[in-house]
This record gives sequence, C-alpha cells and structure tokens, in this order.
Amino acid sequence: MRHSLPQSHQFYVTAPQPCPYLAGKIERKLFTALQGEGAAHLNDVLSHQGFRRSQNVLYRPSCAGCSACLSARIPVDGFRPSRGQRRVLQRNADLERRSSSPWATEEQFALFRRYLDARHATGGMADMDSHEFAAMIEETPVRSRVVEYHAPRAGGRGRELAAVCLTDVLSDGVSMVYSFFDPDRAADSLGAFIILDHIAIAREAGLPYVYLGYWVPGSPKMDYKARYRPLEIFIEGRWTELGVADLGRIGRGGGDRAAIGEQVSAIELPTTK
Repeated sequence: MRHSLPQSHQFYVTAPQPCPYLAGKIERKLFTALQGEGAAHLNDVLSHQGFRRSQNVLYRPSCAGCSACLSARIPVDGFRPSRGQRRVLQRNADLERRSSSPWATEEQFALFRRYLDARHATGGMADMDSHEFAAMIEETPVRSRVVEYHAPRAGGRGRELAAVCLTDVLSDGVSMVYSFFDPDRAADSLGAFIILDHIAIAREAGLPYVYLGYWVPGSPKMDYKARYRPLEIFIEGRWTELGVADLGRIGRGGGDRAAIGEQVSAIELPTTK
C-alpha cells in the first residue's frame, strides 16, 4: 500500500510478519526511499521523528495493536557511566579505533559471519552472503562511516579486528546503524563498549546525541539500551526522557498506533526552496 505526501515523497507499508522481539506480535513497517540530492537532509529530518536507515530506505515501526518499539537516543552531555560501564571501558582500553569511509572488507565479513553464527544463527540476517553484506555497508546515500576496533594479537604480533559499527553522521548526532563483534570476547562486553565509545565520538565531534535504534521494553534482546541514562525515547510525536514512571506504562505494550494515513500526514518533511 502506498501513501503520498507533497514533494513526491511516497511511503509504503510492509506486509505483516512475526515480530522478532515480542512473541505473539505481528510486525509491520512504514518506509520510504532515501535517494537523490536531498537524501542526507531527509535522513536527518526523519531520524528526528523516530525513523531508522537501512541502506537506501528509511523505516519506522507501524504495527497494528502495538507501539512497543521506541526510537532511543542518549543525550551526550548528561551521560555519566555507571560503575559497570567504567569497568567495560577499562577492560577494552587496549582497543584501537579506526574510522573510514563505508567500504566492506573480507576481514569484516569473516567477523560478521562468526558473530551471526554464534549469536543470531536463526535471525533474519543469518543467510546473508558477502555481496549482501557489502550492500549493507556500502549502499548509503548519506554521510556514513565504518568504525573498526582492533585488538592486540596474542604474542604482540600486530592487531586484529575485534568489532565493527556502521555509523551515520547526522546534524545532531551519530546514529549506530549496525554493529557486530568477536563472539569469543563475550566477557569483554564489546557491544556495550561500542556504545560507550560512540558517546565519546559524539563528544569529540561536538554532537549532542547518540541514536541507538529501537528500544523494546519487555524484549530481552533490547533491554540493554535502558542501561544508558539519561535515555530519550520518541513517543507520542516527541522526544521524552525515559523515567521510572514511563517504564510501567510503556511496558504494558502500548496501544494501537494511529491509522497509516494519519501517521503519514503527521510526518514533517524537509522544506524546499
């Protein structure tokens, strides 16, 4: 089904399918193409309204009967690491960050396959081959970076790839599109370290937010995002700091979203000259 707004922006809805986060729920996404000269600005504007990028598409959950998926971001200035997060930083102090343009390598793909096989063997990306992986990394019409983390090899013979994050640079922050890491280093909490280091990246760049993607209360896969405080969630059309009072209300599953047509008409689009 297609829904249109002025300026030739067209929005579509995916077919219903089982939700990967909450048992018994059905997933559906609202999405639009991301292309042309205005792609970066559109990515900015829609990211500020809870959308996420996947290659040349911007999408947002639009599930009937459920509004549990909530876009989340960390306000950098207010963030102070917890004791456990400080330990994560200390455990990974020997990692070296290297940032480059979005280009896929064989070393990245090998690590990606090991990560999927160990942690997401039955997930939607489990069958992704090297060409699809390259498309995920390289097909971006916006300003994107590949952030690699290299660890010392055993015996001190150079360094090896330990973790990777595909990151978009927005006007007001960095958006973590997808990350993966060495499953043999589970004790080092590399996933948490990547988030903590992106907070450092945003601070270094003078950007106020780190966009984490969707937080889903009640989903064990997504619970970790609530450990970063303060955390803002996009709910009822605005960014709101997540507080203790919010958890109980949101945790009950959130009600129906507005009809698709109403959702589309409420989207604010970039203005044209």
